[in-house]
Amino acid sequence: MASLQARFLLPASRGRFHSSLRTQGNSGGANPAFRKTQQRSVSDEQPVQGKEAAVFTTGQNQVLVNGVEGRDVTARLYAVIEAAADRIEMHDIIGVQRDNWNLLLLNSINAMTLTASISAGLSSIPLDGASPHHAAFRISSALLYSAATVMLLAVNKIQPSQLAEEQRNATRLFRQLVKKIQTTLALRNPTPADVEDAVDRVLALDTAYPLPLLPGMLEKFPKTIEPTVWWPKLGRARSQSQSRHKNTMAESSQSNNGWNEGLEGVMAGVLKMLKKTDTTEYLRLGALALSINKVLAITGPALTGVAAAGAALSDSAILGPWPLLLAVVGGALATVVNTLEHGGQVGMIFELYRNSAGYYRQLEDEIEFNLGETDVEERENGEMFELKMALRLGRSLSDLRSLSSSSSSHKVNGVGHENAGRLF
Repeated sequence: MASLQARFLLPASRGRFHSSLRTQGNSGGANPAFRKTQQRSVSDEQPVQGKEAAVFTTGQNQVLVNGVEGRDVTARLYAVIEAAADRIEMHDIIGVQRDNWNLLLLNSINAMTLTASISAGLSSIPLDGASPHHAAFRISSALLYSAATVMLLAVNKIQPSQLAEEQRNATRLFRQLVKKIQTTLALRNPTPADVEDAVDRVLALDTAYPLPLLPGMLEKFPKTIEPTVWWPKLGRARSQSQSRHKNTMAESSQSNNGWNEGLEGVMAGVLKMLKKTDTTEYLRLGALALSINKVLAITGPALTGVAAAGAALSDSAILGPWPLLLAVVGGALATVVNTLEHGGQVGMIFELYRNSAGYYRQLEDEIEFNLGETDVEERENGEMFELKMALRLGRSLSDLRSLSSSSSSHKVNGVGHENAGRLF
């Protein structure tokens, strides 16, 4: 009781406070639990020196990690959330705008080519006496075809349907990132590594799906097709994964962080099948869509250009009826080609295949990173990782485990062909 009075009545100087504790520690009749409570209060009042500090939790649930207050880390994560939310709005608005571009330009160019084709046909109708209407129809047809050719060259270069698909994917992935950060904040105290990881993911998404049209637009007809990569290098995630396990999985009663030889074999089998079937198949389909799009992108302007020349030379007696035939038929064919390319949104299909290949490439990278880490404590928790892989592949846990045996015996071109992913 005397020590309690001395504690609350004496001035709050650090030296006197330590002397009261030393006096109490030397007394043999002091309560050990009470002495531990007093020592904890002292550690709460003392500031953390240096950046080698451990995690301290006070009554206000404030955490110090490497010299950074938990409130500061949380505030930084909320700043990343705000930036990601702003990008969601921008990508959503621009995606709608570019989808409108595709629809409006498709209808406008088709209307121009059909009008030019009709005008070229009307210029061939004989009238009584000399009439200037023939020249007017020819000139109008040639001008419309020329304008349609220039517009087609520009539209085929930027591929509005593909631009819209890029923005839709960016919107979805930024929303996914916001959900990921919110889950981190809900489950545990964030660390500076979480902030760094979130910022890296935002910047990776900015690179994968740029907002500006010119300059900075993604190449619409690349020479080599690669999966879209919208995530940072997983090699930088070692500190994040270590912090995550020690904060969220420390209470797990299982040894080896949820990993065993059986699970490693399952993940190795899934990795082998992903590389053999899913990623390769979507890259092959993307190459096919790109080839079709290239042919259509060249054919459309070529047809309107030939039709423009035919409309301009339709009154030539030397060439006969061939210029008029090219003007009328070329316009009709150009309308069909333009509708197939932009009405069918072939550019969007190519982008869809490239993003699907990127989806499975991300799973490959995550599996390779975890299996490549020799220290299981540095990996993501095995049970959680297995569940996430099963959900992202559209499979149950039992189906996922069966892939390890089927991957060793399946044939890519045989009857036993099976993809690892069932989601799409």
